[in-house]
Amino acid sequence: MTQTFSNQPQRTRRTVRGDARASSRSDRPRLRGKREPKRKQGSRRTLARYLDGNGHRREVVARRGFAGSVLVVDRDAETLGDRRLVAHLGTDEPPENAAVVCRLYLDGAKASGRHCRSLRGEDLRTAPLAQEDTPEWTSYQRDRRGELLDRDGRLHQLELVQTGMSIPELRWQRLSSREGEQRSVSVRDVIAALECYEPVRTVTRSALALHDADPAASVTVLRAEFERLLVSPIVLNRGLRDAVLATITREELSMSEIAARCGRVKRDSRGNESGETSWLARRLGMLPEGGHESPTPWIHSDVLGLISRRGLGISPREVEL
Repeated sequence: MTQTFSNQPQRTRRTVRGDARASSRSDRPRLRGKREPKRKQGSRRTLARYLDGNGHRREVVARRGFAGSVLVVDRDAETLGDRRLVAHLGTDEPPENAAVVCRLYLDGAKASGRHCRSLRGEDLRTAPLAQEDTPEWTSYQRDRRGELLDRDGRLHQLELVQTGMSIPELRWQRLSSREGEQRSVSVRDVIAALECYEPVRTVTRSALALHDADPAASVTVLRAEFERLLVSPIVLNRGLRDAVLATITREELSMSEIAARCGRVKRDSRGNESGETSWLARRLGMLPEGGHESPTPWIHSDVLGLISRRGLGISPREVEL
């Protein structure tokens, strides 16, 4: 179909004009160049058609987004209005993922009657929210590949749970096979258990976007937890711990020397000075804080900057996760 529409106008112009200019090689690329943006801008394919609860015809289409991304949009089939964003897929997503997302969306819509939020102008001008190569909420729902197992064998997953409200809440759940229990935990608790921001951050962000306008589920608590995480000065210490241990392994510095460089010095009964290694070990999550049974995976960003700059002589960005 594309070849038919692109070639026929060229033959018509040559016949009507009938001059040397129409057959000029320099003119042909210019004519094709004018039509190409229109073809790309309107490039879309229909994934499904259905009738909504009011008997109106609707369709789900995949259209080109920003920088090669793909927008999966639910819209009115007759007016092409009331456009709703089902998913925003990155350039590295396989083409068939649009059909998978569409199928999951329609199955969920039939079961709960929910709809996605309206398509916004910025959706056409921005890349997908996920910046890292990690699974989105839709693929995470589909396969549950077990990336979210912590070192104690506990599984963490997002689920709709009943909490005494009229509608269920979307919350992170921790399932322990050893203890045989399941309980709700915060976004920060899941990240602490994994000592890694991803894929928890991306999965949570994608789930919040998907359920943004869902009247059948509450995301108030999950959204508040996620927003606090993004602005908190308390960060994971695993990257800093790995850098300190690597420095010690290379015998460049000792724990005592690193602590002393940070101004944490202690003196023995004879007045000999040495670095306060216990302070450093607690900041790195190698020893528990006073009154706690297990080490903390968190550190204040100011302390992380102090240890990295003065203790190791490197930029904090090199140890931030």
